[in-house]
Amino acid sequence: MKKIFHEAGTRGTSQLDWLNSKHSFSFADYYCPERIHFGALRVLNDDVVKAGMGFGTHPHQNMEIISIPLKGALKHKDSTGHSELIQVNDVQVMTAGQGILHSEYNASETEDVHFLQVWIIPEAEGLEPSYDQKSFPGLNKEGELQLLVAPQKSHHKALKISQNAYVYRAKVTNGNTLEYQLNGNENGVYVFVINGELLINGEILRPRDGLGVNDVHSLEIRGIVDSEFLIFEVPMH
Repeated sequence: MKKIFHEAGTRGTSQLDWLNSKHSFSFADYYCPERIHFGALRVLNDDVVKAGMGFGTHPHQNMEIISIPLKGALKHKDSTGHSELIQVNDVQVMTAGQGILHSEYNASETEDVHFLQVWIIPEAEGLEPSYDQKSFPGLNKEGELQLLVAPQKSHHKALKISQNAYVYRAKVTNGNTLEYQLNGNENGVYVFVINGELLINGEILRPRDGLGVNDVHSLEIRGIVDSEFLIFEVPMH
């Protein structure tokens, strides 16, 4: 088993008058050679955008982009013709492929919006750009694994991306254990804590900590307190 541990306080930072962003992996002006990616997981940004502000129209290519609001709502517009509102419990996916232009703004004029921005390296370049969005019910069941994103070729009802990758939202309560079984033998798992405190393979994870593990077939996740977290299962090659 191989593992990497990213403590929340060691993440990179982008601080602007309208944006506070924390980077689990190298991004923008933050560069760390040991934190370029975890397998196909290239970006995990923890973004807070001030009221009425946001990311103006900008391009992306050859990346699978996932947005997960944690508080508030985003106004989205892109060059494929989509103009959408993304709220808590919604998940957005974009295949940038050959090239896509988009903007993301805080939908509120009075409150901050808080969301996670995730980039996953696609299985091929030059794909046709696309957009999709889906609302998922809030978690309320102990030990529940809620599949948000899955590979295009899978039969799951989750949102699809062009990579053999899976994104789950999960919840575990104080003292209980969730066992995660990997879908692919060549995949690794990166766990990111939204809130709470977890014990995984001897490591204690607190809010916004991340732990990447590969060369395993399963992972035991124990709740030290009631906790909610994300699981990213991605190819390691």
